[in-house]
Amino acid sequence: MMNKIAIIDLGSNTFQLLVLEHNQHDFKVLHEVSKPAQIAKGGISDGHITPEAIERAVTVLQGFRKITDHYGVLPQHIKAIATSAIRNARNQQEVAQRIEEATQIKLTVIQGDEEAQLIYEGVKLGMKMERGVSMIMDIGGGSVEFILCNQHRIFWKQSFEIGGQRLMDKFMTTDPISPASVSRLYSYLAEALLPLTNAVHQYEPTTLIGSAGSFETLVDMYFMHTHGHFPPPEQVAFEVPITEFYRSFQLLMTYNKEERMAIAGMKDYRVEMIVVGACLIDFVLKTYQIKALSVSNYSLKEGVLSQLLAGS
Repeated sequence: MMNKIAIIDLGSNTFQLLVLEHNQHDFKVLHEVSKPAQIAKGGISDGHITPEAIERAVTVLQGFRKITDHYGVLPQHIKAIATSAIRNARNQQEVAQRIEEATQIKLTVIQGDEEAQLIYEGVKLGMKMERGVSMIMDIGGGSVEFILCNQHRIFWKQSFEIGGQRLMDKFMTTDPISPASVSRLYSYLAEALLPLTNAVHQYEPTTLIGSAGSFETLVDMYFMHTHGHFPPPEQVAFEVPITEFYRSFQLLMTYNKEERMAIAGMKDYRVEMIVVGACLIDFVLKTYQIKALSVSNYSLKEGVLSQLLAGS
């Protein structure tokens, strides 16, 4: 017997919907879509979700409800996971209430530690990791999760409230970003990521596995540049040559918004945040001397699916 469910990841920049059928052993994706809601915009650095952001969230979720209704998924079978922007918002209750009144979708707000666990489960569902230690890095608008792990276990994990929107608010004062701002950003990261630095010394990861927004856009740019088309929709795991990352990085550091938008593979709702996202990736690759880069399209919502399949 297959059960129909929907999983929504309410990210700080993007909301993602996954509609599927599943039983204990298998699943079939019926519909998948991402929409920019940008709930972090204008308020995340002050710890609240603005009224405009709440309305954007409601509008996107009303659209998602039309899709779930089309597939016959009942509201009680929609798992909506809220992360950094909502968990840290002073008006979290107001946001959840407004969403439930308008859409009948009940939010589950998770802490950073659980978010990191779900990201690991999601990545593991979509790709086989190397024998050594990998570092999973998930760049959101509000937080960034780091997981040091292999296919069988997590050695260390932590969520840091240094997501793309927060970094943009702090450091992206010009467009293109100035070398002075990049320098200040890297000094800030060196301090903010000290717990990661200590863990890296202990576990010595050799591969960076990126999941979520900025990494998916980098894969799109890579495919458009080398193959002239987007990656095949059924492919969920990718190897990206470090040289290819640095080709894209160079463009992102020197182009303004209009020029970035013209890069083949760029999505309009990633065009701003990808600059600080790319800086974060560059910082991690260089600081921890990582020589291999993979990307997983599976992340938090697939982690929720993985737990459902495991019956937890």
